[in-house]
Amino acid sequence: MTDPKRVLLAMSGGVDSSVAGGLLRAQGHEVVGVTLHLWDAEGEAKVGRCCAPEDRRDARQSADALGIPHYVLDERQAFARDVVEPFVREYQAGRTPSPCVHCNRTVKLTYLFQVADRFGCSHVATGHYARVVRGPDGHALLRGRDRQKDQSYFLFGLDPKALSRLVFPLGEMVKDESRHAAREMGLPNADKPDSQELCFVPDGDIAGFIERRSGRAEAGEIVDEDGAVLGQHAGVAGFTVGQRRGLGLGGGPVRYVLRVLANENRVVVGPEGGLSGNEFEARDARWLNAPREDEFEAEVRIRYRHAPARARVRRTADGFSARFVEPQRAITPGQAAVVYRGEEVLGGGFIV
Repeated sequence: MTDPKRVLLAMSGGVDSSVAGGLLRAQGHEVVGVTLHLWDAEGEAKVGRCCAPEDRRDARQSADALGIPHYVLDERQAFARDVVEPFVREYQAGRTPSPCVHCNRTVKLTYLFQVADRFGCSHVATGHYARVVRGPDGHALLRGRDRQKDQSYFLFGLDPKALSRLVFPLGEMVKDESRHAAREMGLPNADKPDSQELCFVPDGDIAGFIERRSGRAEAGEIVDEDGAVLGQHAGVAGFTVGQRRGLGLGGGPVRYVLRVLANENRVVVGPEGGLSGNEFEARDARWLNAPREDEFEAEVRIRYRHAPARARVRRTADGFSARFVEPQRAITPGQAAVVYRGEEVLGGGFIV
C-alpha cells in the first residue's frame, strides 16, 4: 500500500500483530485494532494463548501504546462451530486435523473482511509471516522471508479475491527483527513468549480435551501390522500417524503409529520404515492460483514443519493427488497439504 489507507488490524495480544500495527502507523495508515474473543477461560487445561483474558488485555494495552482504537468482538459461537467441533470429529474419525487452517479460512479472516466493511476499512492486516505481491496475473500469496516462522501454509484456503485487500507487514521480516522493532516502539508485550500449542488445548492433552468435549471414549486394541494385539488404548482420539510416545506398550522395539482405524477402534503400530510413503489424495481443495494444466510439477508440504518436497500433482473434481519424487515420512490423514511453485502458494487441500 503506497497511499494512506484505513486498515483493520487483527490483534491477538501477541507481539507480532502489535508490531504490524506499529509498522502500519509508521507508514501513515489509519489503523483500527480488533481482537476476536474466540474461546473462554475455563482453567489451565482449557484455555491458552490468543484466547485468555490476559491476551485481550495485552492487545488493548498495545493498541493504547500505538494510539489506535481497539475493539473486542465475540466470535465464540462461530469458533466452536467451525473449528472446535470439526476438530473433535476429525480425531474421533482417526484423522489429525489442521484447526489453524480452518480457523483462518472461516472464523478469522472471512469474518474480519466483513468487519472491515462495517468499519469502513479498505484493507485487513495481520501479524502472519507471509507475503502478498501483485503480479501480471493478479495478486499472489508467497512464503514469508523467515523460513522458521513462515505461515503461508495456514493461509491457502483464502478467497483469491481477498488477497488484494490483505496486508502482512511482517512478511519481509524475521522474528528477531520483529522483537527488536517491538522494543523500539515501546510495546508492552515486546518480550511476550510465542504461543506453542493449540489455543484451546494449551496443555497438549488432545485426548483429554476431546473426552471432556464429547463425553465419550471407547477403549480398543493396539495391534501390529499382522493384527497381533500388543496392548490397549483408551480411545483412538488423540493418536496421530508418526506418534512414538504415549503408546503404553512397555519394553520391546520402538514402534510408531502407522494407521488409526477408527471404524475398528484399533491403532496399528510398527517400525519407523512403515511411515514412508510416496503418494496421497487430498479433498476439499482451494486454489489461489491453479495452473491451467490438470497435471503439473510442484512442491508440496504435508504439515507445517515439513520442508516442501517435489511432487507430481494431478487435480481432481474435489481435490488433487500427489506423488512425491522421494518418499516422505508420516503422510497423515486430516492434515493440510499445501502446493507451492517456488515461493508462491498455488492452493491446498486435506489429506484423505
